[in-house]
Amino acid sequence: MEGIKARNATHAPVDFDTSVVSTLTSHDAGYIEKDLEQIVGLQTDAPLKRAMLPYGGIRMVQGSCDAYGRELDPQVKKTFSEHRKTHNQGVFDIYTPEIMKCRKSGILTGLPDAYGRGRIIGDYRRVALYGIDFLMTDKKAQFDSLQEKFENGEDLQMTMQLREEIAEQHRALGQLKKMAASYGCDISRPAENAKEAIQWTYFGYLGAVKTQNGAAMSLGRTSTFLDIYLQRDVEAGKLTEEQAQELIDHFVMKLRMVRFLRTPEYDDLFSGDPIWATESVAGMGLDGRTLVSRTSFRFLNSLYTMGPSPEPNITVLWSEQLPEGFKKFCAKVSIDTSSIQYENDDLMRTDFESDDYAIACCVSPMIVGKQMQFFGARANLAKTLLYTINGGIDEKLKIQVAPEHAPMTR
Repeated sequence: MEGIKARNATHAPVDFDTSVVSTLTSHDAGYIEKDLEQIVGLQTDAPLKRAMLPYGGIRMVQGSCDAYGRELDPQVKKTFSEHRKTHNQGVFDIYTPEIMKCRKSGILTGLPDAYGRGRIIGDYRRVALYGIDFLMTDKKAQFDSLQEKFENGEDLQMTMQLREEIAEQHRALGQLKKMAASYGCDISRPAENAKEAIQWTYFGYLGAVKTQNGAAMSLGRTSTFLDIYLQRDVEAGKLTEEQAQELIDHFVMKLRMVRFLRTPEYDDLFSGDPIWATESVAGMGLDGRTLVSRTSFRFLNSLYTMGPSPEPNITVLWSEQLPEGFKKFCAKVSIDTSSIQYENDDLMRTDFESDDYAIACCVSPMIVGKQMQFFGARANLAKTLLYTINGGIDEKLKIQVAPEHAPMTR
């Protein structure tokens, strides 16, 4: 807590890496208070120490080091400037001349350069449900299933790319297992109880935030899934309700600890230090059953047991058919904490024809583990309107930005 207070007072990171590039296994196990933690795992080897993630773009890392008086390891800078293409460079390489003009003139704004533009919500529940060994075996089967296409030259370019990506995914799963082992956890097998289910799921999410600084790193839709394990243990007398709430609290606590190394300009742009670790709660099933569970209440109740917090963002998927008691509890928590977001499940569930979608960042829905979004940030509509009036010329830059046309004279 002292570290968080220091960060809030100075607006500077408590500590961050300048020479260690973050990977799944780059850091030793880190703890807040090892003997007290029910759910373990940090992005680095110390609380609030920020990892260096240059794969998105080296300029964000360099800018952060410059802003906070630290020196970036010259070898890291050289590697990610000359030898390893970053995400940011890849994005700029495919921009059209028209898009470059729109960026320069401020028609498209909202994201600092070197910030990951993609959004994907990993299905972190699979780690608990299947265990890593099953997932690795499945990846091997996916790889082998492409052998015939490879040998026949069928869709050769796409097949080669897909085989390469599957091989990388297989290796990453092995590294995730190694990372969990550093905390004394064997995630090679499925979770056997509620604590393991929460821990295994968190390890899946932790692997993502140790390797990516994306436009959003949402958790997905875990509360109803985890409730299956919690309810089973409560009914078996292995957990009390207080212990079940404590497990959720410690899970949420770890989500609140996630931090990324970013520049002061980023903080100014978004009025803080957000990560958008969104958990989507409630909603209705396609079969008409509610997806509200006791753990839906437990996630909301963490705002009382630990106090209000903007992260993880808790988004309630609202439906007119939600149980009345849950609606009233949501209203109470909203009034007391001002920390809940609502989105319309009745619209989105129908649109997706799925009840397993979740919110990426703060507003954008996608089906968990199956879809991807490319984040375009904001469009300056006022300036766009001006361009329609003046013939598409930027008044300050004196360049043609929009398609050339006759200015409006009256």
